[in-house]
Order: sequence, then C-alpha cells, then structure tokens
Amino acid sequence: MAKRPTTAKKSVSAANLAALGADRLADLLMEAGAADAALKRRLRMELAAEVGAADLAFEIDKRLAALGGSRARVSWRKRPALLNDLRSLLRITVDRLASLDARLALDRLVAWFDLYPGLVGRVSDAKGELPLLFDAATVELAAVASAAGPDVAGPVLVEALSTRLDPWASWVGRGSPGLDPTVARRVLAVLPQGVRPTGRLALVVRKLADRAGDLDAWIRSIPDEDARKPEVGAGIARRLALAGRADEGRAALEASRVEITPKARWGRSAADAGAPSDAWSAAEIAVLEAEGRWPEADEARWARFACTLSADDLRALIARLPDFEDVEALDRAFEMAAVHPDAMRGLAFLMTWPALREAAALVVARADEIRGGHEDLPLWVGRLVGRTPLAALILVRARARALLMLGPEVAGEVQALVSEAEAIWSTLGEDASATDHATFVAGLQSEARRRRVW
Repeated sequence: MAKRPTTAKKSVSAANLAALGADRLADLLMEAGAADAALKRRLRMELAAEVGAADLAFEIDKRLAALGGSRARVSWRKRPALLNDLRSLLRITVDRLASLDARLALDRLVAWFDLYPGLVGRVSDAKGELPLLFDAATVELAAVASAAGPDVAGPVLVEALSTRLDPWASWVGRGSPGLDPTVARRVLAVLPQGVRPTGRLALVVRKLADRAGDLDAWIRSIPDEDARKPEVGAGIARRLALAGRADEGRAALEASRVEITPKARWGRSAADAGAPSDAWSAAEIAVLEAEGRWPEADEARWARFACTLSADDLRALIARLPDFEDVEALDRAFEMAAVHPDAMRGLAFLMTWPALREAAALVVARADEIRGGHEDLPLWVGRLVGRTPLAALILVRARARALLMLGPEVAGEVQALVSEAEAIWSTLGEDASATDHATFVAGLQSEARRRRVW
C-alpha cells in the first residue's frame, strides 16, 4: 500500500519557503518577476530599501507618478489589480520607508492619498472598495504623522487641509484618534486663528481639538446658533464643568435651556415637548457638581433617575453616602422603579441590579402591563421561578400570549410555554391567586380565534 503523501511540508508558508534556501528563492522570484510586473516593482522597491531611504523614496515616486498621470479607464475586471497595487504601495511606504525616514514617508503617503480624486473618476467601483481602502489607510496616516513629529507633520497636514479640504477633512478627522496629541495641537496652532471655522473645517477642528485636549478650540468650532440648541449646549456645558470651568459651564447650560410655558394649545403641557433631555440633565448635574452644589446635584440626579432608571446614576448617588444611608437610597430607588410609568423598564432595572424580590413584586402588582415580547423575559423567568413562582408564571403566560399573535409558525414554542406554565402553576397550591391553568389555556385559544391568527 502506497504511503499517504504528507501535505504539511508542501503548504506555501514562510517556514517552508525559508527551508528552500536563499539561492532557490532568488531564482523563483526572478522567474516570477519576469512574468509579473507588480511583483517585479515590489522586488525593486525592497532592494532600494536595503540601499537607503532616498533610493526607496525615488522608486515610490515613480510609481506614484505613473498612477497619478494615467487617464485610462479601469474596468471592474482590472479593479482588483489596481487595488492590490495601491495596497502594495501603501505597505512599502508605511512598513519600510517610515522606519527609515518618517518625513519622506509622510510626503509619499500624502501623495498616495492625493491619488484618490483622480482614481474616482476613472475606476469602475460599484462595490465602493476604493473609498474604503483610503478610509482604512487613515490609521497609517496618523501613525506616520505621529512618527514624523509635530514640526514635520503639522505643516504637511495643514497644507493638505488648506488647499484640498475635501476630502482631506474626512481623512484627517478619521485618523485624528490615532494622532499624537502634540501633532494635533500643532495642526490647530497653524490653522488660521481668530476665525471661527465652518463646514467641513469645523468638523475636523472639533476632532483634532478632542485629540489635543483643547477645549477652547473645540468650542470655537461650534456656531453660536448651534450652541444654543439643548443637545449641543449640554455637551459644551458638560465639558466645561469637567474641566473645572463652572461659571462658563453654567452660562452655556442656561443659554441652551428650553423655555417651558405653563400651558400649550389643546391643553397639552409644553413640558411634554420641551422637557430636558437625558444629555441636558446629565450636563446640569455636572455643572452643579463643578459649582460645589452637591445636595442640588444629588436631587437633580434623583430626578433624572426617576425618568431613566439609570444604574450609573444610582451608583454615583450611593457612592458618596455613608454607611446605612445607602440602604435607604436603594429602597428609594426600588420604589421609583416599582411605580415607573413603563413597567418593563422598571422590571428591567430591578432584574439587572439585581433586586429580585422587588422585581417579583412589580410583576405581580402590574401583571396587566407585562409585555411578553421583551427579549430578556425568558432569562428573568429562570431567575424568578425558584424564588417567586407566581411572578415567573405571569411572565411565561405573557410571553405565550405575545408569541401567539405571531401565527402558526411559532406553534411549537407557544406549546412549550403552555407546558412550562402548567408545570409552574402546579407548584403554587390551591391558595394561589393566579388564574387556574385550564382557564388560561381557554383564554389563550379564545384570543387566537378572535384575532384570527391561527
């Protein structure tokens, strides 16, 4: 019997190729390069990198000039080859040239990005692969610019933004999270000062200011009319408060406050439409804390918690309380959740905290408000069934009713829930306050017939 061939040593891997030896690999590359122009160019660049940065930069420049000077249409069949060419050029610039001379690499990388406008007009790209390639390369742009340092990268990026704002605003904005903060600060310093940026420039200034930690530049990029909008004003106020600039934060907050009239037309309260948003209330709390008005901040946080049932707000409240007072605060929070206008939001908070006893009590007290379609309901059943089977039974029945409305395609799941409900009901005993199982099933079937979903 013939020996089964071993494939491990025949797979094309770096280790197996290295085992061939340098001479054999050189022969193979010469043979392949003779038939593959792209491979030959890459080999020439690799050899130039061994000579020095200037030689590699010269080879890269030649390819950049060829790509930039071409006016030929690129069909969808030829697009993959072009994209591979662009990726190869990007990699040799970032991986090889940048390690030799970051300044030369940044200049070539900028030239690589500048190929984009010319390519868009002549490349058939129904899948949108070209813009995705350039957007993804903003990570490398930020890395090379950071390596080049603020004195080199700052003027280069400012020149690109000043003369070719579209699309450089998008690229610099996308890459800004990866920029060294000193580079971001230098770009902001070189951009025109004393003039409020607008449009695309304002957007990129905002992102650079975020990276540089320059709050004043960030605020200057926002138009006055936008700063008076509640959501925007809240963002400004919160940043100022966290920076310890309480007076300015208060001014920004008050400038964006929504005026609420006592009564609106048709008897509706204007508060329904003008109540503070979640972001605005969070900013108000931050400003109150920056002003040192801690009791008022706590009351504002309680008011916010009553609406949102935010676990983060509750943790912030109890973190500053002395021993034993945190128990009272939790009781207050659980009471708020129990009477929250949205029973399911209250239940979700109590189950997640967790406060299972209070959650079960809510389920029993507000059984008619339980929505069986909630995605976490099966998980809650599992947590409650051993502690408060009545609450678990209510949840299972609510889910069975909700799924019943979906039609016959979920018949198996509905039947499983009916069986689960029967098993739980049988554990409750004769004194159970829940509707007996037979009555529940009859009601379920009646509802299905009435709605004509089965």
